[in-house]
Amino acid sequence: MKKALFIIAQTNFRDEELLEPKNILELNGAKCFVASISKETAKGMLGLEIKPDLAVEDVKTSDYDLVVVVGGQGSPGLANYPEVSKVLHEAKAAGKFLASICLGGIVLAKSGVLNNIKATVFPSPDAVKSLRENGARYMPVDVARDGKIITATSPKVAKQFGHALVDALFKN
Repeated sequence: MKKALFIIAQTNFRDEELLEPKNILELNGAKCFVASISKETAKGMLGLEIKPDLAVEDVKTSDYDLVVVVGGQGSPGLANYPEVSKVLHEAKAAGKFLASICLGGIVLAKSGVLNNIKATVFPSPDAVKSLRENGARYMPVDVARDGKIITATSPKVAKQFGHALVDALFKN
């Protein structure tokens, strides 16, 4: 069984950027888990409250086939946690799928896993600048895939992003 890990900010993650891709993956047979900085209840921008399955520091990257960083206003702050960067580096080094949606792309960029990778992010000047400054090749598209890295722009494309994750995990 394929396993996916969604990393969310403790506060101000984007509800639908977690729920829609997670539901699509689950409907296609993946087992999904949610991690945040702690196991305390996390709060989404639209009011969703969710108790993470585990803290990022307790993640065993080898347990997952896919690691997704969810966007939202709180998401860029995840880049300040070495344990998040460690999980992303381990996943990339092990050939796992890595993904982000919206401002989650900033976390991938700042962790250094997007160097010379075609990627997209929420199209704000600061977010695009962050990708470029950290070596990514910014693509102004809704969903971008470069090898085992899938990125998307915004909540509007959460369903499309979910289907791209299914294609990657199950159809490769």
